[in-house]
Amino acid sequence: MFVTSCWLSVSQAGVMTHDELVRRFPPPMIVGEKDAGIPIWPVFKQNATANELVGYVFESIDLAPIPGFSGIPINLLIALDPKGNFLEVKVISHHEPVFLDGLGEAPMFQFVGQYKGLSLNQNIKIGAHGSKASAANAYLDGVTKATASVRIINQSVLASALKVARKKLGFAEGRDPDLIARIKTALFEPHSIKDLIDQGLIKHVVLRNKDIEKQFSGTPGAELDPEALQHPDAPFVDLYLVYASVPSIGRNLLNPASWRNLENRLDPGDHAILVLSQGRYDIVGEDFIPGSIPERMVLKQDKLPIEIRDLNLDLSLKNSDALPHPQSMKVFRIMSQSGLDPSRPFDFTLPVTRSKGIIYPERITKDFSFSTRLPFRFYTAAESDNKSWVGIWKSRWHELAALIIALTVLSIALSRQKSLTGNDKRFIWFRRGFLSFTLFFIGWYAQGQLSIVNITGLIQALLAGRNLDFFLYDPMTVLLWGFVAVSLVVWGRGTFCGWLCPFGALQEFTGKLARALNIPQLKIKAKTDARLKRVKYILLAGIVASSFFSSNITDALVEIEPFKTAITLNFVRSWPYVAYAVGLLLVSTFVYKFFCRYLCPFGAGLAVLGRFRMLDWIPRRKECGKPCQTCRHRCDYQAIEATGKIDYQECFQCMDCVVIYESDEKCAPLILEKKRAKFIPVHPMPVTD
Repeated sequence: MFVTSCWLSVSQAGVMTHDELVRRFPPPMIVGEKDAGIPIWPVFKQNATANELVGYVFESIDLAPIPGFSGIPINLLIALDPKGNFLEVKVISHHEPVFLDGLGEAPMFQFVGQYKGLSLNQNIKIGAHGSKASAANAYLDGVTKATASVRIINQSVLASALKVARKKLGFAEGRDPDLIARIKTALFEPHSIKDLIDQGLIKHVVLRNKDIEKQFSGTPGAELDPEALQHPDAPFVDLYLVYASVPSIGRNLLNPASWRNLENRLDPGDHAILVLSQGRYDIVGEDFIPGSIPERMVLKQDKLPIEIRDLNLDLSLKNSDALPHPQSMKVFRIMSQSGLDPSRPFDFTLPVTRSKGIIYPERITKDFSFSTRLPFRFYTAAESDNKSWVGIWKSRWHELAALIIALTVLSIALSRQKSLTGNDKRFIWFRRGFLSFTLFFIGWYAQGQLSIVNITGLIQALLAGRNLDFFLYDPMTVLLWGFVAVSLVVWGRGTFCGWLCPFGALQEFTGKLARALNIPQLKIKAKTDARLKRVKYILLAGIVASSFFSSNITDALVEIEPFKTAITLNFVRSWPYVAYAVGLLLVSTFVYKFFCRYLCPFGAGLAVLGRFRMLDWIPRRKECGKPCQTCRHRCDYQAIEATGKIDYQECFQCMDCVVIYESDEKCAPLILEKKRAKFIPVHPMPVTD
């Protein structure tokens, strides 16, 4: 155990040496000494007689060791320049199953290559292909079939880079879209417009000509505005800023029709800022294109820019003498993905530019800044334990809802098995329908195939003392595991293996199709069957043991499962893996569900855990096994002993034997009872006077 702990502790530490970094950053680059306070290396470039700082190089595992889908952190080499721009992101090491002989490493390398040129000043998100980037937002193309892994990579890059930026680049605390306060959309307080202004809920800002001239004093831009010199007390700009998407502000300011129009244009989590202005300074300018980003008004939070975009929406105010009739009224949308935090100050800047000269005029710009802040009662503070996985759960709510409904239906059906199996035709169609849902929705669409990788990842994470947050990046897996944990206690391993395993469903359909085509079936002798069933337990023991001392060996051994090839990657993989998966399916046309019964290490693990089940849920009669052998001979899994006893560790809960038990046309004892009842004479009741 001591050796294991040492190995795991080393596995989550950085591996870069000074010599290796010199090789990666050759002259004219100069790699400095490792920082004493934070594990980073400065990189310089010789410029004449001075060394100019190019940036900082570091490993993500040293600063943000977020476990990957395998339970082991992905290690990335990241280079960040002094302004917070990514110079380079490279993969040093990983153990992500989907990229190990699955999709291959090329898509992973292409994904991390997208960071080059992006900035921490942007809100970097994984979006759909072709999502439009901007000064405030940047979108990375994700990798199909590797959603959880690329989100963990993105979190590793941003979390580690922000730590460096805060320590070395003077960045304020970074914004995380899932670590922000939320507006209380159900809260409404009636206020007059005058009350809103008096309470500061509508921010009133006045800049006069003399204020502008004062800022330009002593610069080439001084005294270039004759009107400002002639009318120093006249307003240069008179602004009213309104956080219009807050119901207690927007509903009190706008008339009902305008409020409804605004609500209809905003997606959940979006914000809207309404700006009313008068004076010489138009906040959008004469050349402004409706629907675009204004150049004369900038919003920042924690020194990081946030994109505001014109909604091109005509709104009407309630009648009030508290507000003058504005010359200009614009409403700007702030998308939820921007990470705007309603609990923190809104820092606005109005850049004012003056030009000196005619042919090649010199442009002089001065910024005029002001802030506003929303009172606490209008928002719910961020929860300290929120993580980036929260957004993933929210984005997949429709898939999770469908799965919850399906699991509820399955639970009700299995708990009322007498009704379920009372009509064999109805049961067959229910089972076929549910297995189709399992294969197509849970497996191929939602990527919810549980695997031995879940168990080895858990073991490796616990041994290394890491938290288990990496599981939360795959909500389908978490939800399925929760249900399987309960079903193991109630019914045993059969609920998952017989109803919820996508590859198991694929094998079952393959076997049923083979029988429909009259392909001969091989019935394995009882002794040979019992010996073969031990193989999966041996494989389970070997894989679990390897996870204690070598993740590389574990990565190789888990390939005994064809799940990644057949379900996760839809057979799009190198030919040896595809041949193996297809070969198992072909074998199952002759030997029913061959892999599930004899080779599946995950099924073996569930069988071990299933020993603690509460119920022996398959009904038995005294005639079962003595003398009746109908169920035993018809059990495709050979999970019924000659005595009639059920081997629940090998039972897949197909319920064929329960259908026989409930049928007076298939169950031999019921058939005999029916025959006896037919021939027993019925004596008429005596008639008495």
